[in-house]
Amino acid sequence: MTRPYTVVSCAVSLDGYLDDASPQRLMLSNDADFDRVDQVRADSDAILVGACTLRKDNPRLLVRSDQRVHERIAAGRTASPIKVTVSDHADFDPGANFFTRGDVDKLVYCGHYGFDDARDRLGSAATVVDGGHPVVMPWVCHDLLERGVERLLVEGGGTVLTQFLQEGLADEMHLVIAPFLIGDSRARRFVDDGHFPWRQDSPAHLVETRAIGDVVLLRYALSDRCRVS
Repeated sequence: MTRPYTVVSCAVSLDGYLDDASPQRLMLSNDADFDRVDQVRADSDAILVGACTLRKDNPRLLVRSDQRVHERIAAGRTASPIKVTVSDHADFDPGANFFTRGDVDKLVYCGHYGFDDARDRLGSAATVVDGGHPVVMPWVCHDLLERGVERLLVEGGGTVLTQFLQEGLADEMHLVIAPFLIGDSRARRFVDDGHFPWRQDSPAHLVETRAIGDVVLLRYALSDRCRVS
């Protein structure tokens, strides 16, 4: 095994958008599903988001449930998983929630030519890793495994999801469908154009469907490592 067991997770509208075109974050799920995602986070060793998601949504990426935090600590783990992001230049605000919230390791995989500036900018807020030029996801995944990450959760956004899916780096996908449409081509779609391993002649295997209030969870096996449970 050269990479962690990887789950890609996102919520989309009925017409396949991750967000609308407004500057505000669009809520595509509900409290019950957020709690489900919290359990998936608690089961993970690291959570990865892309640079655009970090800047736009300012996520904390923490386990929210006190009970799940206590269970992680009792098992000798940190309260929340390691936080991970990937960027060519890593021109992030060190005061963002990603860096300031939670007593956990933060890893920033940065392109070689932006590495020195990123390390100076972020200081002690995160460990900046020189990812070469360009940064490629298979190498990031291998490095995470070398750092002890056995289970990785990828929460987006669209560019990162596209990269993981195109490269065949995901073992399962959790796709939540919201009960409305966006209908605006300026908005961000789930994935970009590209060639993906799962096509009409080699589809992903649906292993679970679940109604969660007014949204629906579709869980797909993307590799033979998928743990059906």
